[in-house]
Amino acid sequence: MNLRNAFFSAILFAVASAIAVGAAEGVLRLKNNSMTNYDIEMWRYSKELKVRSPDSVLDFDHVKNSSALLQSVTIRTNAWGLRGADVPSRDPNVRRVLFLGGSITLGWGVKEGDTVTEQLNKMFAEKGQKVEILNGGIGNYNAERYVERFFAEFQGLEPSDIVVQYFLRDAERLDAGGGNFFLRHSQLVVTLWIAANRLTGKIGEKSLEDHYRAVYQEDQLGYRAMQASLKKLADYAKAKHIRIYLAMTPDVHNLSNYPFVSIHKRMRRVAEADGYAFVDLLPAFGKLSPDQVWAMPGDPHPNALGHHLMAEAIFPVLAATGAATARLDQ
Repeated sequence: MNLRNAFFSAILFAVASAIAVGAAEGVLRLKNNSMTNYDIEMWRYSKELKVRSPDSVLDFDHVKNSSALLQSVTIRTNAWGLRGADVPSRDPNVRRVLFLGGSITLGWGVKEGDTVTEQLNKMFAEKGQKVEILNGGIGNYNAERYVERFFAEFQGLEPSDIVVQYFLRDAERLDAGGGNFFLRHSQLVVTLWIAANRLTGKIGEKSLEDHYRAVYQEDQLGYRAMQASLKKLADYAKAKHIRIYLAMTPDVHNLSNYPFVSIHKRMRRVAEADGYAFVDLLPAFGKLSPDQVWAMPGDPHPNALGHHLMAEAIFPVLAATGAATARLDQ
């Protein structure tokens, strides 16, 4: 084969490869229009509703005043980057409860009106009480990040109460993300990246029990950062006379034989030592199976039923604190 033929063969190979890759990308995007691929929907969330943050601790933040249809559910953000409608001007006569947390607090896979925060708004309204419940949840955050986000962005909300909706992974150490151009823009590359990492053991190499057993070792950087962040928030709340709560949210993979009771007990000790009112949400879920409480198959986020159960467990604690405060003010 002469040089000219070799050159044209290389060009034909490159063109054919580009056509094949483009076709594969197109087929994947058509297939994923069903919005039932959890990994792809999380990738779309990162692409459509998140932006890089100048704060190195946060790494990324919500795009403000935006919305996206993700996993067949509309998620909208307001001017503060909270999920939900615009926040009214602060009324000192209205109690304002700010929820901090990750994707469960955000209500991943759950309609806005069915989230724990909106269900609590309805519960207080039904009792004739003026209370604003605000949703400061954001996916892929740990305790260090959502506490840092409060100090960087949310102090101006002037909450009367702060609820940390804590999940097991909130003590994990999170590395900065971002990826390269192809990971940010190609579903094919994302799919291949996930498959390669699973094959090489980087995803799913440990059982959940082994993973969290390692996360909650006292010498782990993520665990220590979690403790320091919760204490920092507690110290601020005490100085500002803000009521604080820690709602311990269970992992819903195996509620019938729950393996993380010891972590819940540990977090009760951590929370109460810092002055948080502790609410364990595990009993509210009973022995529900994944098909009853998962947002969809393959997505272990609590669904609307799960959010309702969490709201029912949190409501009496918030209501009792509010009633006690009202009596003191009289």
